[in-house]
Amino acid sequence: MAAHLKKRVYEEFSKVVQIPHEEVPAKKLRLSKPSKSAALHVDLCKATNSTDALQYLLQFARKPVEAESVEGVVRILLEHYYKETDNSVRLKIASLLGLLSKTQGFSPDCIVDDVISTLNNEKSHQVLVQLLDTLLVIGTQLPENPAVRQRLIEVACKHLSDTYFGVRIKCLQLLGCLGTVDAPLTKDNEGQGMSTGGVRDVQNVISDYFGDQDPRVRTAAIKAMLQLHERGMKIHQIIYDQACRLLSDDYEQVRSAAVQMVWVLSQLYPESIVPIPSSNEEIRLVDDSFGKISHMVSDGSWMVRVQAAKTLGSMLQVSPHFLEQTLDKKLMSDLRRKRTAHERAKELYTSGEFSSGRKWADDAPKEKVDTNAVNLIASGACGAFVHGLEDEMYEVRIAAVEALCLLARSSPSFAEKCLDFLVDMFNDEIEEVRLQSIHVLREISTHITLREDQLDTVLAVLEDSSRDIREALHELLCYTNVSTKECIQLALLELLKNLNKYPTDRNSVWKCLKFLGSRHPTLVLPLVPELLSTHPYFDTPEPDMDDPAYIAVLVLVFNAAKSCPTMPALFSDHTFRHYAYLRDSLSHLVPPLRLPGRKPLYGLDSVDSGGGSGSVEAAHLFLQQSLNRVSTVQNLEAPGAQDLLDFTIRDLQRLGQLQPELAGAADFSATYLRCQLLLMKALQEKLWNMAVPLCLKQNATATAAARQILEETYKLEFLYSGLESRQVATIHHVRLQAKALQLVLTARTRRGLEPLIGSCEKFLQDVESFQRLFLTELPHLQDSFVEKLLELMPRLSSCKPAELVKILQTTLRQSGLLQLRLPEQIHRATATIIEPTGESDNPLRFTSGLVVALDLDATLEHVQDPQNTVKVQLLYPDGQSHVIQPRPGDFRKPGPHRHRLITQVYLSHTAWTEPCQVEVRLLLAYSSSSSSSSSSSSKAGWSDSTDSLPPPEAAIEGTIPFSKSVKVFIMPKPARR
Repeated sequence: MAAHLKKRVYEEFSKVVQIPHEEVPAKKLRLSKPSKSAALHVDLCKATNSTDALQYLLQFARKPVEAESVEGVVRILLEHYYKETDNSVRLKIASLLGLLSKTQGFSPDCIVDDVISTLNNEKSHQVLVQLLDTLLVIGTQLPENPAVRQRLIEVACKHLSDTYFGVRIKCLQLLGCLGTVDAPLTKDNEGQGMSTGGVRDVQNVISDYFGDQDPRVRTAAIKAMLQLHERGMKIHQIIYDQACRLLSDDYEQVRSAAVQMVWVLSQLYPESIVPIPSSNEEIRLVDDSFGKISHMVSDGSWMVRVQAAKTLGSMLQVSPHFLEQTLDKKLMSDLRRKRTAHERAKELYTSGEFSSGRKWADDAPKEKVDTNAVNLIASGACGAFVHGLEDEMYEVRIAAVEALCLLARSSPSFAEKCLDFLVDMFNDEIEEVRLQSIHVLREISTHITLREDQLDTVLAVLEDSSRDIREALHELLCYTNVSTKECIQLALLELLKNLNKYPTDRNSVWKCLKFLGSRHPTLVLPLVPELLSTHPYFDTPEPDMDDPAYIAVLVLVFNAAKSCPTMPALFSDHTFRHYAYLRDSLSHLVPPLRLPGRKPLYGLDSVDSGGGSGSVEAAHLFLQQSLNRVSTVQNLEAPGAQDLLDFTIRDLQRLGQLQPELAGAADFSATYLRCQLLLMKALQEKLWNMAVPLCLKQNATATAAARQILEETYKLEFLYSGLESRQVATIHHVRLQAKALQLVLTARTRRGLEPLIGSCEKFLQDVESFQRLFLTELPHLQDSFVEKLLELMPRLSSCKPAELVKILQTTLRQSGLLQLRLPEQIHRATATIIEPTGESDNPLRFTSGLVVALDLDATLEHVQDPQNTVKVQLLYPDGQSHVIQPRPGDFRKPGPHRHRLITQVYLSHTAWTEPCQVEVRLLLAYSSSSSSSSSSSSKAGWSDSTDSLPPPEAAIEGTIPFSKSVKVFIMPKPARR
């Protein structure tokens, strides 16, 4: 009782008087997760049999493990491994050890000894395979540790003599991934029963297993050698003979890997000389390997045939004789060893026989090859591409066509010889093969000129029902050379038939005839009177300008006339009028012409016709000078600065129209300067010196300007490709200024402290995010708005919202214009809707409540990932808006940086009293996260679980219209009762 009373008195006294030497320091709380190793240990101890233990291990594998807990978990697993008798549980533990070794932040070198010791004592082959796989994971995680690497190689060599094929395969994988040239292997390390004293290379050890009894091991040995090659080790040439023998292996996996091995050696030692078996002849290694791989095009397995055909396409150093032999099934004479005249005379002398003249043609040359003749190429390799193009599997035919393309691009003579074979492939039964053949002929079109019979076969494809095939053929004809005027006439006739049968091909056919005319002006010239139906004495009736076929003929003639000054003399008067009309309505198809006795129709014609590299350079210089001139805007008063920005924006927009090559850079610069102009107008002196009630209109204008600047910055970031980090930092800098302006305007116009506090915190997070994302670009942002903010950051973090707003207002008005540096190439994403044209006055009629399909055809330029970003928007007259995501299969890629969207959109609405227009346009969707630092959060590398990941910050999503709207008349009719 006395002790209790004494304690009470001491506590009361401590409340009144502070005793310094008894003061207890404040403890910091640290939240810690329960130990994973302890939980696992408890679970494994609870297991009464191997099934329960396996179940606990499977559950554990689904949970993430932190790097600091990995070693403890590994110790628990190894402890249970030694006690466990069931193979399946030990197998799962070995698998978990490999997965745990991949955990980020954990160095697995501390568990190498334990895994190797368990490996030496393990009897089960399946568990051995899994333990070797774990060692392989550990070795790849520790590439800079030569001691561990050497130990693992020794372990692999020791177990290479195992009787189980899986163990040998894993050992070969270990040697392929970890073996080095500078660490030779002694024979006593390669397995038991080998004599010591010799030093062997890792390649020799692997090549010993090229002849293993198990085909899976032989395949693994070849792949291990290829792995050494991929890691930069030069494979010995002596391997070539072994790889060639494996080409005749009984198993297709071995033959497939051997084809790749032979190709690698042909690239490493192309000029080495190798002997031909059973003769004294020698040949280049690349030619010998080409012949052997050509022979594999006739292999029994279609997968080997595909790989052999693809491989042939990359052997560009092969001799022309061997290359041309692949197109002829009969062995050419120049690939046989020929005996000299001395050898033939000597043979006749020793035999004692000369031509007596009594036998008919006894001295005539014989085509039949005698048995002493030696072929420089295997007879099975003759006509390899002929075999490939006639293969029963369409995958082999496609591979052969692609290989022909690669070889023909590097050899014009071979391109001419393979032309007939490629044209024949236009009649293939599989659409994909036909399409690939057309693309290939397009790529080698610079080396070839089509004859009339070949052109006839090519043009027959225009009857194909597939739109992709027809448009690919139009693209091919754009870049094809033909030999005679009959070819031009034939092509025009077939294209007009195509236009009549498939009216939707109109734009594609017109474009094709544009290039056909510009490439062959001299061949078009003698056809002009017939094409235009002119007569030297009589006037002919004027054709209808609404006829697409007549427009197609005019496009052909006018483009030929650009390079043929004598052609306009053959035109009739109405042809000149039609030229003026088409030059205005279809300026992208009809070039500017210098017509005799007539003034140019447009002042820009001279600019267009004189546009060359010099004009592009001058335009680029003008663009740079405009941006440099704007950098002096700080020195001008507000009215003068705004006028300078206005004039520069107008000049840049005009420059983009005149020079398509610089349209992206000019539009990007103009948009950036427009943001600066809006910001300058919003920060005018009179707005900030007046009380808020006196300038409500100006506040509303500034708010709208801030909103518009934000929209323009998203266009700058996502509508243009080719931007570098510096330009992206500049865009984010402008966006940060717009957000600061919004915050200041919010503080001026709204009352209440709580919304302001949230806005201030959000803005400070944006500043910190900018600093984190563009740390390397901060030196280029000197005297900028963000640099001044970062200098004041400690003060901003602790001050009150009202003070923060005042600092932002002052900093905004004091910060100057950040000069824009353009990258090398910058392109704007554009879209052009081809169909519907919006010209028809006949409405699409359908029953209300049902749907009508509207065909949409659009061309996309410089759009990245269109399958995920391009959307179709429908705007109805009543204000409703529908956004449709096209299917990925609706997008085609006819060329680099170009896509084609061909799809159907479905319209539906309630009944209307009269037809109205629906607007159709394309949108570019974007998603911008305010911070990309979430990618730095580490995830357990061995688990697919995302439970422990922090939630990502909210992304700002939106869409940008990037095509002109097309208006379509529709008329939903009421349903009949």
